[in-house]
Amino acid sequence: MQKKVITIKDIARMLGISKSTVSRALAGRTDIHPETKKKVIELAAQLQYEPNTLAINLKQQRTNTIGVIVPETINRFFARAVGGIQKQAEMAGMNVMICQSNESYISEKKNIQSLVSSRVDGIIVSISTETDRSDHFTALTEKGIPLVFFDRVFEDVEASQVVTNNYEVAMEGTEHLIGQGCQRIAFVAGPEHLQNSRGRLNGYLDALRKHNLQIKDSYIVHAYYGSDKVEEYTRYLLNLPQRPDAIFAINDYAAIEMMHMMKKTGLRIPHDVAVLGFNNENLCRFTEPSLSSIDHPAHDIGVSAAEILINHIRHQDMKPEKRVVKSKLVIRESTQIK
Repeated sequence: MQKKVITIKDIARMLGISKSTVSRALAGRTDIHPETKKKVIELAAQLQYEPNTLAINLKQQRTNTIGVIVPETINRFFARAVGGIQKQAEMAGMNVMICQSNESYISEKKNIQSLVSSRVDGIIVSISTETDRSDHFTALTEKGIPLVFFDRVFEDVEASQVVTNNYEVAMEGTEHLIGQGCQRIAFVAGPEHLQNSRGRLNGYLDALRKHNLQIKDSYIVHAYYGSDKVEEYTRYLLNLPQRPDAIFAINDYAAIEMMHMMKKTGLRIPHDVAVLGFNNENLCRFTEPSLSSIDHPAHDIGVSAAEILINHIRHQDMKPEKRVVKSKLVIRESTQIK
């Protein structure tokens, strides 16, 4: 036999008081007699009363659910970021709905529509590689739906964002290569319209300027983060009249594929070409040679994004916030020439 669900009405009837008094006592209100409050709490515990969260959420016009849109779920960076979001949401007693845009602008818009239809309380998003328009995000903010960007953001949308210090860490990585004696440093940048790609590229360029090294357009390649053209642009760089003596790759997977190709042509890493990656994936430690990389704190970025969104949901008059979670350079064998 199914156990009877205990309600506020049952507690009120058993104690001979009103439902509103029971409700105020369980909510911790101070406008009722302490003895009455004590009796309500003790009886609720004895009867194993559980609040009807659905009814509470409907009354507050909330679903207690946040939506998350990421470009890829198989990408370890985004998987770790989602882990951070889920951890923070769970601590706040909230549920998470996860969508994947597959680096598609159209899919991203559909994700937004699905989440809005599901009446999520707010949305966290890292935009797709194809996304170069912000109309679907502006529509969200105009509806008053809290929005937080992370990693890949839109500067022209009035919404909170969590980013890393792309400019500074790209400059630091480039200066590390220069300090190892590299003079012809190639840079594999992301799409030009993405804010994080521009930050990294500017850090690289300013490091070259700072050390009076010539900037050559032929050494700069624009690629997609999930590009299947690594082999193509690696051949291009290696076949330049003056081959680069270092390559700062768009991410670790591209860097590892490039290293594999270089070794097949007889090049020694780092003595002929130093290689620096981005994201500090676990496998960086196990490549031969081990891969230097930029440690991108995905989990911390996810935690911060969820924390800000939950604050927006609870405090609707809160102003947009920009939070920077710092990345750092991790030096391994692939860039240690000296």
